[in-house]
Amino acid sequence: MKNYIEKIQNKQSLTFEESKSAFQILMEGKANENEIFDFLTGLSSKGETSDEIAGGVYVLRNKSKRVNVKNCIDTCGTGGDGMNTLNISTASAILLASLNVKVAKHGNKAVSSKCGSGDVLEALSININLEPEKVEEQIDKNNFGFMFAPNYHSAMRFVGPTRKKIGKRTIFNMIGPLSSPALVDRQIVGVFDKKLLNIFANALQNLKLKFAWIVNSEDGLDEISPYAKTNIVQLKDGEISEIVIDPNHLNVNADNFKNLIGQDSKFNSEKIIEIFRGIDNDFSKAVCLNAAAGLIVSGKYKDYGKAYKIARDFIKSGSAHDHLIKIQNG
Repeated sequence: MKNYIEKIQNKQSLTFEESKSAFQILMEGKANENEIFDFLTGLSSKGETSDEIAGGVYVLRNKSKRVNVKNCIDTCGTGGDGMNTLNISTASAILLASLNVKVAKHGNKAVSSKCGSGDVLEALSININLEPEKVEEQIDKNNFGFMFAPNYHSAMRFVGPTRKKIGKRTIFNMIGPLSSPALVDRQIVGVFDKKLLNIFANALQNLKLKFAWIVNSEDGLDEISPYAKTNIVQLKDGEISEIVIDPNHLNVNADNFKNLIGQDSKFNSEKIIEIFRGIDNDFSKAVCLNAAAGLIVSGKYKDYGKAYKIARDFIKSGSAHDHLIKIQNG
């Protein structure tokens, strides 16, 4: 471990193989607290690279419990945009499931916000503590299964105390969203910083994902925004390209950012139920913009504008609420 720490402290980046080796040591409990601290803070100070992220993801995936499903999408982002919005990606995941897209949703409880995906799903009376076989069953039955990260990544226990001690974002905030126990090969990933768009795309390319959109909006959201342009780096069949989505071109007509601000899990869950029952507001539009991305990445549609319209018509019909009840009933 010492060699890797020295290299990082000299502002040199690790190769993919070196990163795998370093994370193997971390995830097997073979590094002491000082080494973990120096490794994580050193990476953060230097700036994490796509090879370093990919190496960490590779090891964390290998160590996790496995959910065996095919043709699924995930909508797990990094969080950390500091905006305290409603649970847009979680709501869009459920909307996608109701639109017949299979979603293996990976997530956690709140870390940097008031309400994480695990919190809001519990408030919606959805069981988040399912073993792999039950998640597989739920995806097969209702197109939606949630994998609560702490239940699937027991190797993270070796770094948990040191991460708390560091008290700010580390590479694990970037590795976590990409480490799906379902090994999805299609994903929407929201990132908190525009600089991460290409870094994540290159990491996912290294990990052989088929299709991914990495998104960050110009108003600071780690989601596709209804208020501002969103910058997207697309990875499709090994090719990386850039896309910009402008809500003005789609006649989204959302007008007040305050309409997206969340509170606790009870409040956020009630807002999801409202839009699924057909109430139309800025939150509903934001959820549809992000669900449309899922419709593209899943391969259901090629035209983003059309995908957005399909999601809007469906959510306004109230049919998404019927599907939510199916998921709640298991």
